[in-house]
Amino acid sequence: MLSRIKLKYPLAALACVAGLAMNAAPASAQEQDYPTQPIKLIVSAAPGGTTDITARMIAEPLARALGESIVVVNKPGGAGTIAAQLVSHAPADGYTLLLQYSGYQVITPLITPNLSWDPVKDFAPVANVLSAPQVLVVRSDLPYKTLKDLVEADKKDPGKLNYASSGVGSLQQVSTELLNQMAGTKLTHIPYNGTGPAMNDLLGGSVDLTMTTPPPLLPHIKAGKLTPLVVTGKNRLSNLPDVPTAAQAGYPDLLVSSWFAIYAPAGTPSDIVNKLASEVETIMKTPEFRKKAESLGAEALYMGPAELGDFTKQELKRWDAVVKAANISME
Repeated sequence: MLSRIKLKYPLAALACVAGLAMNAAPASAQEQDYPTQPIKLIVSAAPGGTTDITARMIAEPLARALGESIVVVNKPGGAGTIAAQLVSHAPADGYTLLLQYSGYQVITPLITPNLSWDPVKDFAPVANVLSAPQVLVVRSDLPYKTLKDLVEADKKDPGKLNYASSGVGSLQQVSTELLNQMAGTKLTHIPYNGTGPAMNDLLGGSVDLTMTTPPPLLPHIKAGKLTPLVVTGKNRLSNLPDVPTAAQAGYPDLLVSSWFAIYAPAGTPSDIVNKLASEVETIMKTPEFRKKAESLGAEALYMGPAELGDFTKQELKRWDAVVKAANISME
């Protein structure tokens, strides 16, 4: 009897281990087989802006690489909060991703009280896709041909000129408020729910200028509807060679680039995150993708999960000082 009792427990233990292994197998297999259903790529801006353009640039080739469709879903509003909250509360299974604009990921959290999501704790960084400087443009029916012209006009009639942005706390607003501080201007802020709506009113004559990334601007610059004054990158853009940098125009501290990155909900299995990141990196190395990015005035600047995570934290620290100096708040 004693020998039977002694044997019973090892057998039970083995059965338990086997049961655990069987229970663990489906999750492991699910990660290896990922994806097995369509993926939603939530975009934090309306159609037409650089965030939306970036999402659609990466979604099509990524869908082909993964063998599953990727549905781009625009969720503008709340300076990126609507999209970020949706993704941060989504199942951490790799089927809901966020294509986020840097201004929303690292500035919105600094200016929004009682935010329902955390830019670091609630997300698993996947990959940075594009990086692009800002371009300051005015409507071509206005007489300003240089940044100096614009500054002088505003000082003669402070606050009369207004500028559009994709929302309160957007990098567009922060960049222009930096210009206000450096130049002593009082350009008036008009916020919109995304770059697309802002561009519509700019082209329609309701606002005077904006400072945003090149992709939504270039077609209208080429069509003669917008006049570019400066580029906020270190170098001039190849497709706008006659437009000076902000430093060349006398404002060396107006050095700003937007970036556009993919995040997953926190807790997403590392195998899934790494698989997504690897496929994105492969796509971004292709001549086709790089050429398209360059044609938009942007750079295919890849950062993997670890690097993007560190960079996100660095950007939060950098912009905290700027936001406080500009007294920007969602309240």
